[in-house]
This record gives sequence, structure tokens and C-alpha cells, in this order.
Amino acid sequence: MNNGALIIGDELLSGKRQDKHLGELIRLLAMRGMRLHYAEYLGDDPERIAASLARAFASGDRVFSFGGIGATPDDHTRAAAARALGAPLELQPQAAALIEARFGDDARPNRIRMAEFPRGAAIIPNPVNTIAGFSVGHVHFVPGFPSMAWPMVEWVLDTHYRDAFNPDPDIEQTLVALDAREGDLIDLMEAYTARYPALRLSSLPSFGTEAIKTPHIEFGFTGQPALVGVALAEFARDLKARGYTLA
Repeated sequence: MNNGALIIGDELLSGKRQDKHLGELIRLLAMRGMRLHYAEYLGDDPERIAASLARAFASGDRVFSFGGIGATPDDHTRAAAARALGAPLELQPQAAALIEARFGDDARPNRIRMAEFPRGAAIIPNPVNTIAGFSVGHVHFVPGFPSMAWPMVEWVLDTHYRDAFNPDPDIEQTLVALDAREGDLIDLMEAYTARYPALRLSSLPSFGTEAIKTPHIEFGFTGQPALVGVALAEFARDLKARGYTLA
């Protein structure tokens, strides 16, 4: 099962706020030996959100959706999720009870709408203000506020996906070839991609940095530690045989 993220809000695309969710989700997954496979940023466009959620529901992936589950007119995620599922929005009894317990008579008519989820949704507890998020299958919806969203993501992972935790996660190891050009090394990269299909090979060219002034390429292998070590050692040998200096 791949891990994905949908990060929603016009304020992110306009630059009013800088996204913090992507880096934190990567960290929370990595702590459990998992990794993020893809992410998508979306503005507050109901149709686009619904289309992205339809893909998420159909994918079978584990997807975390951040933002847009409040009760203001620019919060479209709950309704978009219902549209993507072809299901009605309904008051989720546990979520509604939590809002009523917190706000009393002030829960209605507006705050209670934050308990309207697609039919069949389960709640995600919110440790900050008790206003729940929700899950439908493997797609999980949390608020845009980091202080709430991040512990809710942790709860989802630790409650529902412990069997997916990896005690021996993949690692990445890198080396740098000085004065190298990617076009001259495509054949070598293709050979190693074919030789080690269980590994991911990356190539990051640079015209020079503060640390390494000359043009160079940073090559990396990602995968299980033992295999990464073997591949990197062989790759270094082959680069040296072609006359490249490694840093």
C-alpha cells in the first residue's frame, strides 16, 4: 500500500502560508519505517478536490488529506469527499456528541456541521479541541492546523497500521562524481537500474555548490542496507574506471 498526501488550501498556493504538513508527514512515516510515495497540493476548488479524492478512494492507497474540514464557506473537503463517494453527508453520532459536549447550546446551528461526514465514516480523535476528523476506508481527513493534524495522523498510523511498520526500513547512500555530466553516464545508470531492480537510483546534477565548487553529480541508491552497500561500491568502482574523481 502506497502512502499519499492531499494538502488543501488557497492560502498555500497563494503564498500567504507556507506548508508544514509535507515535511512532518514524511517524518512521521519515517519514524515507523514507512515512506511517502506522492503528494498533491490543491486550492479550495470543490470539483478539483472531489476529483482528487475520487482517485484516492479508488487507489486503495493510504492517503492523508489535510485541511478544509471546518464549517466556513471555503471548507469544501467534507462535501467533496461525499461527492467522490456518491454518498450523502450525515451527522456522525460520535463526532456530533463531541461537539455538543464542548459547545452546548452553541453547537447549533453552525458548529455541528463539522460532524457531517460521508455516510459510513469513522472518527479520528482530535486531542486539541475534540472536534473529530474522519476516515473512509484508507483515506483519512484531518484539519489544516498542524497542532491538531499531526497527532491525529499519528493516531491513525498507530491505531490502524502497526502491521505496516517496517523495523528494517530502506536507506539511501550517495556518492559524488566530480566534473561529470549525466549525458555521458546514461548507459551506466541504465545498466545499474537493470542489475539492481530492487533499488532506486537517483541522479542529481549540480553546477557547483558552496561545499563542492565544481560541477558534479550526486548519485544515490535507496533500498535495503546490504544491497545498497554492494551497489554503491560497484558503482564507485565503475565510475573510477571511467576516470571520474569521487568526493
